[in-house]
Amino acid sequence: MTGSAAHGELPRLRADLAACYRLLAHYRMTDLIYTHCTLRVPGPERRYLINPYGLMWDEITADDLVLIDAEGTPVEADAAPINLAGFVIHGAIHAAREDAHCIIHTHTLAGCAVAAQRDGLQPVNQIALEFHGRVAYHDYEGISYDLAERERLVRNLDDKPVMIMRNHGLLTVGTTVSQAFQRMYYLEKACQIQIAAQSAGQPLVLPSEDICRRAERQFNAPPATDAAHLVSDPNAADLVWPALLRLLERQRH
Repeated sequence: MTGSAAHGELPRLRADLAACYRLLAHYRMTDLIYTHCTLRVPGPERRYLINPYGLMWDEITADDLVLIDAEGTPVEADAAPINLAGFVIHGAIHAAREDAHCIIHTHTLAGCAVAAQRDGLQPVNQIALEFHGRVAYHDYEGISYDLAERERLVRNLDDKPVMIMRNHGLLTVGTTVSQAFQRMYYLEKACQIQIAAQSAGQPLVLPSEDICRRAERQFNAPPATDAAHLVSDPNAADLVWPALLRLLERQRH
C-alpha cells in the first residue's frame, strides 16, 4: 500500500482498534490500564497503534491511540506515553508474523486459570474445538521486560492463531481487528466453560480425537454452500464486526 493510501486508511484503523478496546471492556476482559491491543498500520514503514498508558479501556477513543515505530517509540509530536514493556510481546510477534496485523493480550480470570493448568485448554465444549490443535503455549519467564524472551515467544507461537501464556494470560492474532477480537472472545469463552465444568466436581466427558479434528475443520474450513439463504461460518464472521459496532453505538445513547 502506498503512503497516501495508508494515510487514508488510518482513521478507519484507529476507529476499529478503539472499538476493540471498548468491546473488551464491555465483555469484562480488561486489567485496569494494563495489557494491550496493537494494530499494524499499512505502509512501507513499520508503524503500529497502541493504547496510551493510563487510560481505562472503556474510555479509549480513536484519537487517543498512539502511533509508534518498531521500537515502540512514538512518532508523532506531543504523543501520550505508552507502556513500552507491553510492546516487548507485541513488537516481537508483529515483526515475525506478516499475518499478525492485530494482536490482543488479556489477563482475564478464566484465561489465567486455564493458563495455570498443566494440560491447558481442553475440548470440553464445542467452542473450544475451534482451537483444537491451534493453540500455542509459552512458559512463564517473569514480567516481559527481557528482550531475549522475544525469540522464544515467537518460536513457541509459530503459525498458531492463539497462545496461552502459562501463568500469565491469553493472546490472539488476526489479519484484522475483527478476527483478533473474535478469536479472543471465543478463546475466553472456552476458558470460562472449562473452569465452570471443572468446578462441578464431576468427571468430564471429552470427544474423541477424530471428532475434535472434524469439528476444528468445520469451524475453520467449512464446506461451501450454493444455497442463497445459507451463510457459511467465514461469511458469518464478517457480519459480526458491524453488529459489534452497532452495539457500541447503542451504548452511546
